[in-house]
Amino acid sequence: MEIGLLQFKEVMEYIALAKSVRISPRKISLVVDALRGQRLADTWLDSLILVRKRGADAIEKTLKNAVANAVQKGAKKKNLIVKSIEVSPGPALKRARSSTRGRMHPYKKRSSHIRITLMDEKSQITNLPPKARLARLEAKQLANGGKLQLKEGKELELKKSNEKSQVKGAKHGTKS
Repeated sequence: MEIGLLQFKEVMEYIALAKSVRISPRKISLVVDALRGQRLADTWLDSLILVRKRGADAIEKTLKNAVANAVQKGAKKKNLIVKSIEVSPGPALKRARSSTRGRMHPYKKRSSHIRITLMDEKSQITNLPPKARLARLEAKQLANGGKLQLKEGKELELKKSNEKSQVKGAKHGTKS
């Protein structure tokens, strides 16, 4: 479906949550940041095996869960892309360590929540370069007699760039 200058396709998202994982969010974020540039879910799984951090196990387990959710809903495993991974703090267990002179030093055993969102590679929003978008829309407009037809039968009138600049100049008291 085309609306304005973007072409939308149906986007399917698959989500997996791991709550109250007993590793601090800072340690899990180190692993996530190291792998953030990779897009495909298979690449993430292969890379997590090699990472020698404690947080990698929790991320791997959650990512496998997200992939299983997607396959269960009918997606192909090789088309899945990691859209986002969010690591947020969970509840902290408050503990204390005994110190000298009968004092106690408090500390927190932190936990975290992990949320992984996957999406299909083929169901993305496609953005064309601005000149190509405008040229394609103007060609469709000329073919339909000045009105752009959308799939639902709605019509969209496009203004030319000269008319926009004249309206903008009149609004601000300048001429173009």
